[in-house]
Amino acid sequence: MNRPNLLCVERVGWQLLKLLSLYLLTMNFEESIYFLNSHINRSLTREKIDDSALDNMRILAEAIGNPQSDFPTIHITGTNGKGSTSALISKLLMSMGLNVGTYCSPHVSSITERIQLNTEPISKEEFSELVQHLKLATSMLNITPSWFELMTAAAFECFANNAVDVGVIEVGMLGRFDATNIADAKVAVITNVGYDHTDGKEGWKERLAWEKAGIIKTDTLLCLGEIDQEIERVILNEASSKILRREIDFACTENDLAVGGRHISVRINDVLYDNIFLSQHGIHQGQNAAIALSGAQAFLGIEIPKQIVEESFADISLPGRFEIISNEPLVILDGAHNPPGALAAAQTFQSSFNLTGKRTLIVGMTEEKDADWMLGNLNASTFDSIIATEASVPGSMPSDQLAAVALNHSSNVIAHPNPEEALLEAMMSSGENDIIFGTGSMYLVGALREASQKLKSEQN
Repeated sequence: MNRPNLLCVERVGWQLLKLLSLYLLTMNFEESIYFLNSHINRSLTREKIDDSALDNMRILAEAIGNPQSDFPTIHITGTNGKGSTSALISKLLMSMGLNVGTYCSPHVSSITERIQLNTEPISKEEFSELVQHLKLATSMLNITPSWFELMTAAAFECFANNAVDVGVIEVGMLGRFDATNIADAKVAVITNVGYDHTDGKEGWKERLAWEKAGIIKTDTLLCLGEIDQEIERVILNEASSKILRREIDFACTENDLAVGGRHISVRINDVLYDNIFLSQHGIHQGQNAAIALSGAQAFLGIEIPKQIVEESFADISLPGRFEIISNEPLVILDGAHNPPGALAAAQTFQSSFNLTGKRTLIVGMTEEKDADWMLGNLNASTFDSIIATEASVPGSMPSDQLAAVALNHSSNVIAHPNPEEALLEAMMSSGENDIIFGTGSMYLVGALREASQKLKSEQN
């Protein structure tokens, strides 16, 4: 039985303390955000993470009764495709009648998007209550958790409180030392291993593979989307009860452009799900759908009926993933945030949309990115104009610095530090048949989404 540090009470005692806190403390949504933001966010500071990185998370989880042990977990990592894969798995399992908790990052518009119940973000009231309970717990501990550790604990607590049948948990960064990795996964999903969160020195891909393989535990069933044999060898050094490999145990056998998405066929072992409409743009989404279906079936241990797959894939909404926020001019947002993601975004942009009008690229990224590589992969030189901007989060690359790099790809470059001004500039200079593409990070996508909503409200 787990014994939290918090006053040496059992989980029942923690529940009583939480009830007491509702009477003694009140915290609104703004106060909960302020409390979280008073803690370090290692993903923004790029603080070094090592073998001791999970110690504080384990202490925090123990203090609230180890809620991550109250439900089985599907744990998802990979350089790209984590968000789409977790959303697809959640939709499939919910359609099969399960009560599903989903923890994902980053958010696009509201922090509540990170913690979902049956694919819907939790309310601001429930979010505030969770943070209030964590504030109570941390006040009695001799550690100071990070921002992400608190968020992860809130998600685990929420899922335990709501008696979910499964937690679909997306890794924040890499895997082995990520706060989410205190949970022991029934199913682990590794979508791919590509260039991100690395210094690029010799052996970087093998090191990333080792980090991501850390989510595999002794009894975990692994769905592996990486088909590089050297990388597969590193991953398979981790103990796993069973391994399902892309192109062997599951595959996307057909992946064609369709109006509003893709027409795909997916094979799981010897079962073919043919002619399925997937309401997402990009050939990479067909690959995400295949590993998602494999992961969902691996968790259930049974075949998912084709009708469920059809309904789930046709009704999937992913904010910030080739999301259309305006039609005249056409404004598309995508959160491509690393070189492989930028390459996929450029291919999707080129193949999925009518590009006869003038093209404007609004781009912003974090300062550790190789801007020249990102812009090259985005085919920035094919745009008629580039607007460099920056999201108002720590670690954003200054827009004038990004604009200077963008001049290597276009002579028509301007810098607008404010994303709202960047979007307004692009809209003012575009006709109804032109196209605006905003990309570079999810933080920028969120800022552009908010700016678009503000502009629309001012016009009405």
